[in-house]
Amino acid sequence: MKPADYPDFLRKLPEADLPVDGLRGWMLQGPHGLAIFLHAETEILLPKHTHGHQWGIVVDGNMDLTIGGETKTYRRGDSYFVPAGVAHHGKLYPGFRAIDCFEDPNRYRPRARK
Repeated sequence: MKPADYPDFLRKLPEADLPVDGLRGWMLQGPHGLAIFLHAETEILLPKHTHGHQWGIVVDGNMDLTIGGETKTYRRGDSYFVPAGVAHHGKLYPGFRAIDCFEDPNRYRPRARK
């Protein structure tokens, strides 16, 4: 069951147009937020950025995430919360999977279908 080992019904969701090579995500959008099923195919460095509230849980693999200057390593089953407006950045390792939920329903746009 590749890519990302998510079931077919999730991989049939709209794929997000993510601005990072090697990172894929399938998204559910509603009027009050967005959930995205992420998969890092390669090692990825996420630049420092801010946005509205974000909550996530690691499905597989690990990442180093710095939130407001404090760095922690998150592994399978760990959850994290990034408050709105707090700067954060991270490193995702190959095979990392997570479910992220954003308060902004338009945080990502769907990728144009090929």
